[in-house]
Amino acid sequence: MDFWNNVPLMAALIAIFFAQAIKVPIQALMNKRANWSLLTATGGMPSSHSAAVCALMTVLAIEYGMNSPYFAIAAIFGVIVMFDAMGVRRQSGEQAITINKLIADFQAITNLGKANAEKDPEAGLQRLKEVLGHKPTEVFFGILTGIAIGFLVNYLYHL
Repeated sequence: MDFWNNVPLMAALIAIFFAQAIKVPIQALMNKRANWSLLTATGGMPSSHSAAVCALMTVLAIEYGMNSPYFAIAAIFGVIVMFDAMGVRRQSGEQAITINKLIADFQAITNLGKANAEKDPEAGLQRLKEVLGHKPTEVFFGILTGIAIGFLVNYLYHL
């Protein structure tokens, strides 16, 4: 089996690219403007991590069965990835929001006594990235996206 005919791998990669690409129009519908940086950003709707592991699991389940060791490995890997996206990575993003606010507040307080204080207390501050993980709904739609792409890619490869 060569690289381009590895259906599980292709399904996972396509799921990642599709999930990342669909974030732009979804966000544009919600905010009335396109944010092209979402193509390479973490977080957001749908979860590309969840889509990738679910596309991988779906194709492996179709090709080898749900009792195969391949599916078992992918399933455990998928659960860890999705749990991490909703848990640790999301909490890191929540902490980043708090830390950024604390730094901005501290900068504003220290600027009070300065004659040449900047009008914007957050100007020049390096902010921590706040969108790292996913909400459960983002993971859920990543799961649905991955399953759909897994079935579609498997079908197209076996026409």
